[in-house]
Amino acid sequence: MRSLFPPLSEEAGKTLDGIPALVEKTFPIPARFRAAIPADVEELFGLLTYQRTERGASYLGKPALLSAYLRYYMPWNIYRLCRLLAALPIKLKSNDAVNDLGAGPLTLAASLWISRPDLREIPLEFRCLDKTAAVLDAGKKFFAALTSGSGCPWTVRTIRGEIRGFGRQRGKALSVEIRGKPAVLSAAVNVYNELFWDLSPMDKEGLERFAQSQARLLLSLTESSGSVLVVEPGIPRSGEFISLLRSSLIKEKLTSLSPCSHCGPCPLPGGRPTSGRLQPKAKWCHFALNTEDAPEELHRLSAALKLPKERAALSFILAGKAATQNPAKRAGRAERAKVRVISDCFPVSADSPGAKGYENKTWGRYGCSERGLILVTGSRRRLESCPPGTLEEPILKDGMIDAKSGALIGKL
Repeated sequence: MRSLFPPLSEEAGKTLDGIPALVEKTFPIPARFRAAIPADVEELFGLLTYQRTERGASYLGKPALLSAYLRYYMPWNIYRLCRLLAALPIKLKSNDAVNDLGAGPLTLAASLWISRPDLREIPLEFRCLDKTAAVLDAGKKFFAALTSGSGCPWTVRTIRGEIRGFGRQRGKALSVEIRGKPAVLSAAVNVYNELFWDLSPMDKEGLERFAQSQARLLLSLTESSGSVLVVEPGIPRSGEFISLLRSSLIKEKLTSLSPCSHCGPCPLPGGRPTSGRLQPKAKWCHFALNTEDAPEELHRLSAALKLPKERAALSFILAGKAATQNPAKRAGRAERAKVRVISDCFPVSADSPGAKGYENKTWGRYGCSERGLILVTGSRRRLESCPPGTLEEPILKDGMIDAKSGALIGKL
């Protein structure tokens, strides 16, 4: 049983626990403005969700909103990335370059520093691009405070610029040039949802064209042996974009290194279902992380701001070059399939549609495999013991198809 999201190390947990205090020390605010922080976070929450159309292009340039972002959203984004980055097969060596598109307050660099101690002694160059100068300046200041006294060998270069979104596709895909040798890793974290949000949910062709253009952009900035990482919020529209981006990267001869266990068609493409058969929780590829191991200080902060965070969700793709793998053998009744567990656990009732042949008190979770969508079944205790993103190998039940979803059925 292998999980994509291992628990935080003791060291990482302590560092994350100290981030709120580090933010307060690095970005102090007068006492008279402190009482307004909850209202500022609430305003920012609206601009990031249901009031997206009302925010300006550089909304984080407003001091109050930037302060709210640094105190609430940045610590949780770093936590989420630390859980992801610790186990991803990202390989960097001395003097490698990393491109970070839509870098914000250098969240990716900070998360790599915290979660990957093996990289702290290696000279690396980070090229951090964002459209808002104030955010980049804050990020550089925070990263310096985070690594203070460590003799950090990383070079951070901030670049004011942006990815050109819809309606601005004339000319180059970036508003500025990123100079230097191609990067070993090109990343974009929480940036694409801001670009495709205004596109109609019905316009899958438009979203697909955008995904294709961004695959070309990312590859143009990355050396041939390098990799591409894109992380987005775990919402349906982002899951659909990640699936389309995955397809585009595979067409460009890259391999899906994570979270996929295969490079075949995505069985969880998101968007509007064509058959109406998919379960609501299995429409799109996303992972919901239980935040029980998040530092107590982050939970206290969230409770004080009346935005408790019991789970953190994300959709992502890491693509790059990989050795050719032999296709899995497909043999009769005892066939096993490598399945990346995606959904939450749910009961499979013996009298529900498509449940013929299920045992009483059977539970299920949907997962992704080279055979397509798989309904992994077993006892509730066994299935709930699987962390999000676990790679399991259930035995496929010969000829059994789940009537609700059309998924093959496997048993642990």
